[in-house]
Amino acid sequence: MSTSSKISNIIGEDDEQQQNPPNNPTPDSKNEPAPTPSPPSTAVVDEAQMATTQSKDSTPSPSWFTPKRLLVIFCVINMLNYLDRGVIASNGVNGSLETCDDKGVCKAGSGIQGDFKLSNFKDGVLSSAFMVGLLVASPIFASLSKSYNPFRLIGVGLSVWTFATAGCGSSFDFWSIAICRMLVGVGEASFISLAAPFIDDNAPVAQKTAWLAMFYMCIPTGIALGYVYGGFVGSHLNWRYAFLIEALLMLPFAILGFVMKPLQLKGFAPAESKKALASETVASLTEEVSNGLVSVGNEGIGNQGSEKISKSSGANQLSRFAKDMKVLLVDKVYVVNVLGYIAYNFVIGAYSYWGPKAGYNIYHMSNADMMFGGVTIVCGILGTISGGLILDRMNATISNAFKLLSVATFLGAIFCFAAFCIKSMYGFIALFAVGELLVFATQAPVNYVCLHCVRPSLRPLSMAISTVSIHIFGDVPSSPLVGVFQDHVNNWRTTSLVLTSILFLASGIWFVGIFLKGVDRFNEDSENQVSRANMKPLLEENGNNPSEA
Repeated sequence: MSTSSKISNIIGEDDEQQQNPPNNPTPDSKNEPAPTPSPPSTAVVDEAQMATTQSKDSTPSPSWFTPKRLLVIFCVINMLNYLDRGVIASNGVNGSLETCDDKGVCKAGSGIQGDFKLSNFKDGVLSSAFMVGLLVASPIFASLSKSYNPFRLIGVGLSVWTFATAGCGSSFDFWSIAICRMLVGVGEASFISLAAPFIDDNAPVAQKTAWLAMFYMCIPTGIALGYVYGGFVGSHLNWRYAFLIEALLMLPFAILGFVMKPLQLKGFAPAESKKALASETVASLTEEVSNGLVSVGNEGIGNQGSEKISKSSGANQLSRFAKDMKVLLVDKVYVVNVLGYIAYNFVIGAYSYWGPKAGYNIYHMSNADMMFGGVTIVCGILGTISGGLILDRMNATISNAFKLLSVATFLGAIFCFAAFCIKSMYGFIALFAVGELLVFATQAPVNYVCLHCVRPSLRPLSMAISTVSIHIFGDVPSSPLVGVFQDHVNNWRTTSLVLTSILFLASGIWFVGIFLKGVDRFNEDSENQVSRANMKPLLEENGNNPSEA
């Protein structure tokens, strides 16, 4: 009998053994003792599903690591991320150049700008460098989440963030700190893309948007704390210590991403089960072929497989990324949601940069920085949480999310527009506060739509592209464009009214989303057809199994 015939017979016997296990012999076994079967090599799909389920069941999450603790940990990490953004913008850390008066008396420079003698242009580049790293790395981490465990990727990102932040504190010139700021953006990208899907997986069904609201509430809180923290450390110690302390605070979370058993996102097969399956399949084929048939070593088969995988992996990654991007761009619900978010962020970004100056020129506020900062912090926290709670009370659906987005933005635009029309400073503060409260209520619903209008395996990329879009087309160009418009009209009240009117555009775009009949794809299978057991969140409250809850 030829070698190929023998191999075919063995494969056929493996199939028969899988259908009729040895402990349940068929009537046609002819009383012959059944040999101990080697691991089957052909039922790859069944083995993958079995390995996935066993991997989940055999590595339960620690009882102390409950969904609520996951939320707390992610909120602290998010606050540290945005605290860093406030730190580098604070006067205590950013500092100022050396100045001299008419009498020749000079005041020494301070902070980053003073130590490195940076022009205002170079000082502004530090902010852009961070954004470049964030925008470039976000889709990369989202794409890698399909090949590597997302929780481990967060650990990698936080490690880069920790290293880069410490580098900022140890920098010696403009280029060294600029490169470190870019790496800080790269490190933050993994967390921004992957944290929200983890929270969405493990939040109680009736509180999903409330949990997302708590997570995004850390954005204004973190930035505000960064201003205070940076000013305090910069004035009492040195601006370098602000970054070094940040790195120490983030280090335990970076380590946690590697030492604890990795969590798995809904819709993604565990990488460990894939590797184990591939290893067992190669070993099985090697053993069967070498047992008197063909002498082939493990190394030969392994090298052949490795060469094929290495040659095709890069092309497969690009092909899969292009395919996923096409799915996002043809999804009307996703596109409408992001377009509205871009218009919204265009206004919010310009408010944060030009708001204090507009308030000072229109109402002659002596403490415009404190007023706008205080209103933004309070309204940001209350508005973000309120938006999540309201959507949960309405019954969180994509259609209801669009309704809340449209109505809240429209009403917020009315109050903000009226605020800039009124001549009384106190009337302005009251109306503007109500407007910002309504406008910030959109944070949880808009991200809820990003997470639920796509299938689970696309959520990281959905969040990444949303982040990239709202910055590239939103807050990044808005500040200089508003500056150009102000130079042309030379009237801050007119400029503020024109800027605020763009919120009506955002409301109109989200209003269109109400009629798109978006489908919540949270429970759809991924393209890999992962078993339903793996589609459940790995975290269960108090460490109980779902059946015991």
